[in-house]
Amino acid sequence: MNRLILPLFAAVLAAVPESRANWPRFRGPGGDGLAAKDARAPLAWSDTENLGWKTTMPGPGSSSPVVWGDKVFVTCWSGYGGSTGGSDITKLMRHLVCLNLENGRILWDKTVPAAQPEDPYQGFITEHGYASNTPVTDGERVFVFFGKSGALAFDMNGSQLWQTDLGKMSSNRRWGSGASPILYKDSVIVNASDESRAIYALDKKSGRQLWKAEGGSLELAYSTPVLVNREGGAQDLVLGVALELWGMNPDTGKLRWYATHGLPGNVSPGVIVGSDALYVFGGFPVQGSAAFKIGGKGDVTATNKMWAVNDSSYIPTPVLHEGRLHVINDQGFAMCMDARTGASIYRERVMEGAGGGGRRGGGGKPFYASPVLVGDQLYCVSRKNGTFVLSAGPEYKKLAVNVFASDTTQFNGTPAAVGKRLILRSDSAVYCVGTK
Repeated sequence: MNRLILPLFAAVLAAVPESRANWPRFRGPGGDGLAAKDARAPLAWSDTENLGWKTTMPGPGSSSPVVWGDKVFVTCWSGYGGSTGGSDITKLMRHLVCLNLENGRILWDKTVPAAQPEDPYQGFITEHGYASNTPVTDGERVFVFFGKSGALAFDMNGSQLWQTDLGKMSSNRRWGSGASPILYKDSVIVNASDESRAIYALDKKSGRQLWKAEGGSLELAYSTPVLVNREGGAQDLVLGVALELWGMNPDTGKLRWYATHGLPGNVSPGVIVGSDALYVFGGFPVQGSAAFKIGGKGDVTATNKMWAVNDSSYIPTPVLHEGRLHVINDQGFAMCMDARTGASIYRERVMEGAGGGGRRGGGGKPFYASPVLVGDQLYCVSRKNGTFVLSAGPEYKKLAVNVFASDTTQFNGTPAAVGKRLILRSDSAVYCVGTK
């Protein structure tokens, strides 16, 4: 293990009173990319500035770090493909790694052999690999989804509690799995679109299947489902699929309503939830976005559709803030849209002036990570050209571009924001940055 710790800075961070708000799942507590109101993150950092610690990982991964209390959880893979150097797919291993938030020390590393047959490391799966699903935790257990190896639960000390098979299928693209598990009441909900064209609810304590909802349209639905509050206190489980938006009963998996958004092919961004509207982005080869009012029953396309436009994001999930949708798209543009009308407020190329990141390896889209909002700043992690810090206001302002010059691997994971810390991950390491 190669770990860099800056002891004095780590001690300063530990001594400063800060919010202990957790970041327990993909895109934070609400699944919306919004940090706690009192959270803060530095404007600038590097290998020598505002770096609390850096910890080398056992292998690469595209999942995001999650945080509960003084623990950071992140997944990766080893033994086969990519930088692991292995050519024998039967040696593929998934890891769930727990680090100490204060100093980055690895507390435990649990490995899970990959169920076979697994998709080979070729084509587009090389863009993200075998650890793309972000863990979720309730403070008592940590839940992971490892694709064809199933869903698993661990206690906070790393003991495996259960493992449940969720299918061994592959999509026609053979891109592997992408969605992350979420929690609802006493269940873990998993979008296993690639593995079985189904969504599952599993009992948190035992892993027992509570319900299974199947549908052929799930094949290329790579996004993480979201929970939406309805009038009267009920909740909908909402997921974007090719051409449609689905609202399901999270207690039973039964479809309550659906709407046609018309975006074909794969849908990767998650649905964005506003106070009274839902926003869906994605599609391929035709991309776009659409907004729908919350609620209804059956086909709500005609009654609930608010707008549809061509502006979109292919993989990152946008952030909704003060009536504006902030988007980082697959062409390297930062966009801001009016959430009520879909009208463009600005569209600017963000990749210019990246500063030193052009030599990083890999191809494909410039952004996989979703932006997060900390204070009044958007933190947008690019794959190869550093983290772009943008103003979250209605005018385009690029405030900083931050690159770890020593790390030439890709950064695909969405960062976690807790207190005065920002936790980032690359294909080689996990980083903690913060302001003294």
